[in-house]
This record gives sequence, C-alpha cells and structure tokens, in this order.
Amino acid sequence: MKKAVVIGAGFSGLAAATELSAKGLHVTLVEKHDQTGGRARTFKTEGFTFDMGPSWYWMPDVFDDYFESYGKKVSDYYTLKRLDPSYRVFWSDDQWDIPASQKELEQLFESVEAGAGKQLRAFVLDAEKKYRIAMSDLVYKPGKSILEFVDARTVTAAFSLDLFTPIAKQIRKYVQHPKLAQLLEFPSLFLGSTPQKIPALYSIMNYADIALGTWYPMGGMGEIAKAMTALAQEKGVELKLNTSVLHIVDQGGRVSGLETDQGFIPADVVVAAGDYAHMESLLKPDARNYTSKYWSERTMAPSALLFYLGINRKVKGLLHHNLFFDESFADHAAEIYTHPAWPEKPLFYACVPSITDPGVAPEGSENIFLLVPLAPGLTPDNEEIRNRYLQKLLDRIEQHTGERLHENIVYQRSYAMSDFEKDYSALRGNAYGLANTLMQTAILKPKIFNKRLSNLFYAGQLTVPGPGVPPSLISGKISAQLAQESLIA
Repeated sequence: MKKAVVIGAGFSGLAAATELSAKGLHVTLVEKHDQTGGRARTFKTEGFTFDMGPSWYWMPDVFDDYFESYGKKVSDYYTLKRLDPSYRVFWSDDQWDIPASQKELEQLFESVEAGAGKQLRAFVLDAEKKYRIAMSDLVYKPGKSILEFVDARTVTAAFSLDLFTPIAKQIRKYVQHPKLAQLLEFPSLFLGSTPQKIPALYSIMNYADIALGTWYPMGGMGEIAKAMTALAQEKGVELKLNTSVLHIVDQGGRVSGLETDQGFIPADVVVAAGDYAHMESLLKPDARNYTSKYWSERTMAPSALLFYLGINRKVKGLLHHNLFFDESFADHAAEIYTHPAWPEKPLFYACVPSITDPGVAPEGSENIFLLVPLAPGLTPDNEEIRNRYLQKLLDRIEQHTGERLHENIVYQRSYAMSDFEKDYSALRGNAYGLANTLMQTAILKPKIFNKRLSNLFYAGQLTVPGPGVPPSLISGKISAQLAQESLIA
C-alpha cells in the first residue's frame, strides 16, 4: 500500500488526509500541537470553552458537500443553528440588527435609501451568479496552468465575474448611502486589501452572508475540526499529534519522507498543509518553489489582535456577532494596507457565543471574543500595547451598550502577531493568508504543487483557492487529488 504523509491538521490537512485515505492510501497526518484544527483550535479554562480563531460559519453548502462526498451528513457530527439576526452593527450614531431574512434586509435598505431595497435584490442576484460560476468553474481548479481557464465555458464565465472591477465601484452601482456601502464592503476587510483593490468577484462573500446565512455549530467552531478528525479516523487516517517536522527529505527529484522530532516517516507522496513559506523552509533551497524575496513581496491579508474574555455575569446590548463600525473605515483600512501602523481608532468585532450556546461558559457568565484587524508584521507586539487596546475596546462597548465589563473579567488572554508566528510559523504573523488581490488570484497564487519534487503538494490558505475555512477545506481535497494522481502517472 502506498504511503501518504500530510503535514498539519488544520482544515486543509484534515481534508487532504481524509481524501487520500478514501482513495486507498495509508495516510499519516502529522500535527505539532496536541489537538487538530490549526487556527481553529480551542481551549478550555475555568468553565469557559474558547474558539481560538474562526468564528463565522458561512458557505454551509461547502461543508454539506464535503461530508456528503464520504456518505455522511453534517448532522452526523454537529448541530447547526442559523443566527437571526445574523449580526449587529454599531455605527457612531446608530445600531442596526441585520436580519437573516433577505426580504427584511431589503426593507432595512429601503428605509435608509429610496430604491435601495430593489437594488440590494439585484446586487444579490448578481452575486449569486458569480457564486455559482466560481464554485462550478473556478474554485475547485488546482491553478496549475492558464490552460485550465481557456475552455469556452470558463472564458465566458470569467468575463461575467468582474475580475477587473473593484468591489467598491461595483457596490456603488447599486447603493449610494455610505452606511449601506460599508455594510456590503465589510467582508473585504478580511480579504486582504481595501475595497478599492479587491475584485468585484468577491461579492460572492455577500451572497454567502445574505442568502446562505450565518450559522453556528453548537459547541463552537472547534466542533468542525472534531467532526473532520472523526471522519478522517473512520477512513483509517493515522494521527500523530505533538510531532514537529524538522525536514522534508528528498532524493532523486522526489520526497522520500519526513524527518520529525519523533523520528523518520517514509512517504511515497506528501501534502504540506502548514503555512506555505514555512513548509518551503523545511526543504533544501534548491528544492523550493519560491525565494525569500518572493515571500517578502507578497501582499498579505491582515493579522489580528484577539482577546478571549470570561465575564462573570450576563451581558446586555450585544448579539452573538457584533461589528463596531463607529470609527472611520477608511482610516483603519489605511493603517492596515497603506501605511501599516497600530490603529488609532480601530474598527473591531465582538463575538458572544454564549448567547447562542450557554454550554461554552459557566452558568450566569459570558464568553466574549474580541478581534481587531491589524497590518501583518507590526512591532512591537507586547502586553502593554495589547492591554491598552483591550481598554479601548471595552470603553467603546460601554459607550454603545452601557455595559461596564472591566470589573467583571474573571479570565483574560490575548493573542496577536507573535503568537501566530510561534504557533503556526505564520509569515509576518498573518491571520488570514494572502490577500485576494487580482494579482494573487487563481493561477497567480503560490502553486499547489512543487515544481522540482514530483510528489510534493501544498494545501491551505496561501495556495488555491484562498483564505477562509471553506476554501482551505477545498484546497485540501484538490491537493489530495493531485497527489493521488501523481502516484498513478
């Protein structure tokens, strides 16, 4: 039986390992941490269960398709709940609850700008068209060559995707009111550039938000990783936790195995599903796809400053998901993308999963997760700076809700660039991978295959199709399919 080894048990690594095992290979999944999930790890303390990374469950169809491809259902592993309202937005002078119903959202838009309800419907229809094309013709392609995109159907599709139109311009064809435009632009904050530079293709994220909905897996996002791990092991994947890869060993133009801190693991094929630049550093320089100069020139998506807070009472005035857009969107975006700096007046996100799921906090308490998008690689990154930002965020929450939380914090932990680097070897401490700019889309992303070693492949948010939980999962399946094909060729 041929032996496959997968490095990294995040979503892409779990997907790759499961796919390879389902195709009949003996698969070893190597993970340096004591649990699977990658950036979606969890930790428990003092009765609280904290998701460490992703907290938005969008694109449920991708998860459905994943489990169904192995004869399973999402419901076999975890219970989903659709959030309604989907989230709350705090402006400087107002707050909006964003309804799960598109019809109700159209009514909200209409109440703000005459005709905007009808325009939102047209915008979502256009975004749905892009979503269908992207999912059927683009997202599942490995990005090996331009030839993947030259058949008549794909060429026709590409012209309808508005790849060369910025999403900011696209949005303003439909709405003019600044709050409505900002609401439609917000997903681009996490795509790695300003709305003026992100292709309008990514209105597919608006379709995911508005039409497909915002969901929550009861127990937390870590339940997805647990489900994927359970499925992988059902398919026969051997899981090695607490195992660090020291070198990817090659011989005669092929990888022969991995040197780890637990010994050598032989392999007929390898999928490297850790941070791409770090995976390359495990190779000899002449076996790498890219130089350090190449990586230094990449445009990265943001990093983040995160806080995990345990509050010893119930909190009013917040929903499960909350966006604080009460300061300048343009100023904060400039501090991330144009003139990297610690932001003066940051926009931020607050998640209170215990509102939906009381089990993630002790009775009568709340679990709160705060996130500030930051330019990657900011220095210094120390506790003094982090604590200063925590006070800013808590003051802003109090300003809008009247809830003074300072005295009620019974657990506090921060996480930022240096932690992303230490835990995930993340390039410049990024949290979201590469920016989804036009010049870093599809075949212009780092290759999913090694150009010099015929049996080494890559997966994760720095290769195709891109950052985010669903794309990472898809990346793992694509990489595994290529890996399996390489053994047949």
